[in-house]
Amino acid sequence: MRNRVLLGLTATLMVAFLTGCGKAPQSKIDAVNTAIDSAKIIQADIYVPDEFTTLQDSMNVIMASVEAQKSKLLRNYSAIENKLDETLVLAKQVQVDAGTRKEEVKNEVESLLNDIKAVIDENATLMKRAPRGKEGTQVLDQMKIETNTIESSVADAQNLYSTGAYMDAYNKIKAAKTSADEINGELKDAIRKVGGRI
Repeated sequence: MRNRVLLGLTATLMVAFLTGCGKAPQSKIDAVNTAIDSAKIIQADIYVPDEFTTLQDSMNVIMASVEAQKSKLLRNYSAIENKLDETLVLAKQVQVDAGTRKEEVKNEVESLLNDIKAVIDENATLMKRAPRGKEGTQVLDQMKIETNTIESSVADAQNLYSTGAYMDAYNKIKAAKTSADEINGELKDAIRKVGGRI
């Protein structure tokens, strides 16, 4: 009789254990997936790509572990639940970091737009003072063509900025600023070579 009671109690505990540990932590999985989706919506993949990739990789490892547990008779998701908790914290941090970086890029674009306009204006003044001659005129003509391209890029960057595509605007304006600065340096060098003052 006593053995039957113990056997019955053991069976009950085993069923309870299997029921309690046998289900995947779907609510936590859903919470992490929602947080990852939210990070994607605010363009974490663009503004903090390394962090976002780490986040996705972490979730992929977790899901592989969940599938591995599902194939076992005695399933234990406690370690996976801990990892899900950590990944949820990471996902929220990625969201914060993406928002911060996006604001930084926005400010950098605003600064570059102001800076490049000043360089373009200075280049226009310097071109009037640049030495002429056969070679000089050809070089200046080429610089004018490049300046038109730069001004077009500035307009494109301004449009991208207006639509909130700050990273695209940043990449375009940064390249344009580099070209404008190169022209600026060449003009100043040419003027100095003929004894002009900058």
